[in-house]
Amino acid sequence: MTIATNPFSHSRSYVDSRSTLFVVCVTTALSYLVPKLTAMLTSNPQTVWPLWPGCAILVAGLLLVPVSVWPLLIPASFAGFALVDLQAGVPLSSIAWFIPGNTVEVLISAIGLRYCFDGMPRLNSVRALAKYSFFAIVLAPFAGAFLSAHGIGRDYWTSWKVVFLSEVLAFVTVTPALLSWISEGRVLMRKSRALHIEGVILSAGLVLVSYVVFTLPENSRSPALFYTLVPFLLWSALRFGWLGISTSLIAVTSLSIWGAVTGRGPFSNLVPLTDPLPLQLFLVFASIPFMVLAALAEEHEQSAHVVRESEDRFRLVANKAPVMIWMAGTDKLCTYVNQPWLEFTGRPLHAELGNGWVEGVHSEDLKRCLETYAQAFDQRRSFEMEYRIRRNDGEYRWILDTGVPRFKPDGSFAGYIGSCLDITDRKLAEEALASVGRRLIEAHEEERTWIARELHDDIGQRIALLAIELGRCDRQAPGSVVDMHEYLQLACQRVYDLGNDIQALSHHLHSSKLEYLGLVTAAKSFCHELSEQRNVRIAFKHSHIPAAIPKEISLCLFRVLQEALQNAVRHSADQDFTVEVHGTNEGINLIVSDSGIGFDWQDAMNRRGLGLISMRERLRLVKGELSIQSEPGRGTTVLARVPLGQQDHSVAIAG
Repeated sequence: MTIATNPFSHSRSYVDSRSTLFVVCVTTALSYLVPKLTAMLTSNPQTVWPLWPGCAILVAGLLLVPVSVWPLLIPASFAGFALVDLQAGVPLSSIAWFIPGNTVEVLISAIGLRYCFDGMPRLNSVRALAKYSFFAIVLAPFAGAFLSAHGIGRDYWTSWKVVFLSEVLAFVTVTPALLSWISEGRVLMRKSRALHIEGVILSAGLVLVSYVVFTLPENSRSPALFYTLVPFLLWSALRFGWLGISTSLIAVTSLSIWGAVTGRGPFSNLVPLTDPLPLQLFLVFASIPFMVLAALAEEHEQSAHVVRESEDRFRLVANKAPVMIWMAGTDKLCTYVNQPWLEFTGRPLHAELGNGWVEGVHSEDLKRCLETYAQAFDQRRSFEMEYRIRRNDGEYRWILDTGVPRFKPDGSFAGYIGSCLDITDRKLAEEALASVGRRLIEAHEEERTWIARELHDDIGQRIALLAIELGRCDRQAPGSVVDMHEYLQLACQRVYDLGNDIQALSHHLHSSKLEYLGLVTAAKSFCHELSEQRNVRIAFKHSHIPAAIPKEISLCLFRVLQEALQNAVRHSADQDFTVEVHGTNEGINLIVSDSGIGFDWQDAMNRRGLGLISMRERLRLVKGELSIQSEPGRGTTVLARVPLGQQDHSVAIAG
């Protein structure tokens, strides 16, 4: 939410409340002393002073203090103006016109500037200079001169011009100088010693040249001498901005007026200074170009500072980013790479710029990489490509390089910016997943082949044999009832064996005991059946198993038990095995151990460990963990841990 503020609120001031009294005292004192000093420079009562600084000083003071102080500061300063005029012999009738004229001028300037600027005016742009000029240099002197011109007592319009230009000169030089020194003086004092020395040299040179130009005898003056001031004013505007040019203009204006008053320099023919218009016009039109130049210089410096800050922020962010960032110009040459890029390649910045970065690209990928890069540049489109680049340790790593075109505000092409990610691990993971997928398909086909072989070579053959024998019995009946009874008993036994074998095959594919009797019963039954089939000893232990276990966890642990125990019986060369199922506060632990020959389980995972991989993946689906401890000659222990917290029941686990 935006809160509207009153531009004339009492809180809007440049100085704090403790300094307000000091500003009031200084402004009041200067309102008397500066005009008094200018009046003392000439003893000729007919002299018309070309510059009146009183209003300019008062406006500077008003801009520094709260509006609530204005009713005190304005009358105090006007009292100083009137006292100086009375001491100089100015008639009361003239003072009576000067006071309202100055009041109009001061109020227009102070109110206008307070309204247009957020705080004290800073003339650091052409726009700010235009606003300041409208109120302080044009509108306020223009309006105030209509009243003050009556106080001079000469031709009205000539007097109006003199008053107008005298106030314009004051607001061109005095007010900007005071405000600039107040706002930027401390900053200037903190600048480097070299800049301070430069400022001293500039000031001394300008004062010396101005003294020479404006105090030469009448017979030796030349218009060409005016041009000697130009280098110093340019120096002031470009190097020191408004603070420098306003201070320099005060020096030039003061010395030119002093020379004209004392009858020296190029304006000595104006003595006594009753018509200061030529001098005023010279100073005004000489000041305007340098005022604009100073504003342009500060605006350019401010823009350059913003650009530098933006570049610094970009470099800071780029160097801290976890990706490699690069930039290229319109000529396709690399102009910037960030710190992560340099750390990755282990090469200095200058070696990577231009076309240096291609030296690290793998020779098999270089042609394709450059073709993709060039085509994207020519078509001004984004691109994405993968290639290998040499790391600082000499290993080639796969990176994903993404580039997008950059455009300037006017729409013109500025080059490319891109980022690179090391995707070697992702590549390896993709290859591993592809390998696992292939091996899973092979295992699936092997399982189908085994089932088909079991059905065809064993059960199918035995059913066919039973059918043949029954057919033979039908054609050739046995000679006695005893023979028939024995024959039927043999047939029933074969049917019973077939039923058991089919049940065992079904149990291998899907355990109905697990579904209806639970994990403990199914696991114990599987261990008993396997021990009888393979003639081994399997010790089964269980404790603290919850009555209700989620179906997916029971199935996962049962399949892990099947895989681990069958692998142990098949490969361990041992006859004694232990299966333990224990419940804890955290979950369920399944342990399958033997004292056999052991194996290198990492090698098994990488080469032939499809069963180990399937166990690990099953457990991962229920947020479980698989731990294998095995060494050649020291047996094997398989530990599966499954938490009994909140599971994702949307996961379907194939049996």
